[in-house]
Amino acid sequence: MSKAALLLLMVCITVIQANNLIPWSASRKLTWSDFKGTPDPHAPNAALTSSSINIEYGYNEKGFEYSISCNFDKNRSWVRIKNNEVLAHEQGHFDIAEIYARKLNKLVKEYHFNAKTASSDLNKLYEDAMKQHRLEQTQYDQETDYSRNRLNQSAWLSKIEQELKETAPFANYHHH
Repeated sequence: MSKAALLLLMVCITVIQANNLIPWSASRKLTWSDFKGTPDPHAPNAALTSSSINIEYGYNEKGFEYSISCNFDKNRSWVRIKNNEVLAHEQGHFDIAEIYARKLNKLVKEYHFNAKTASSDLNKLYEDAMKQHRLEQTQYDQETDYSRNRLNQSAWLSKIEQELKETAPFANYHHH
């Protein structure tokens, strides 16, 4: 009985938390009303996008299935200066996260399943992809000076668009 009650509670918590998450979508761009967090007074940036890439997987000796998600967190994302350049810059951060969710999907799809090492193998694939992801996000901020360098910002948005095109075959990562 207690197990059923616990499951029910978990479901409720997940639903409440999910309200502040926006899954990445080509047709659903970020708007300023999505940035609900409190700005960090010490941060050099005009806004901050908090996004996450998660993978859930299950396996037995026969094989495995998995699901990846890429979400924007409204409560952890904030804005101090609202203009179109800053919004485009923040959308770029979310798009980069989506690119790495797709790259992770590609890596997992190509993974040769081994029940003995699956857990550590998959964790390593995830860690490697996330390390690259963080590096690209940092590089994006540095080279665009948080959107202030307009020439580089424009170049990066083209690069991001190109990467979204290239990774399109791996966009369907919600299915096993």
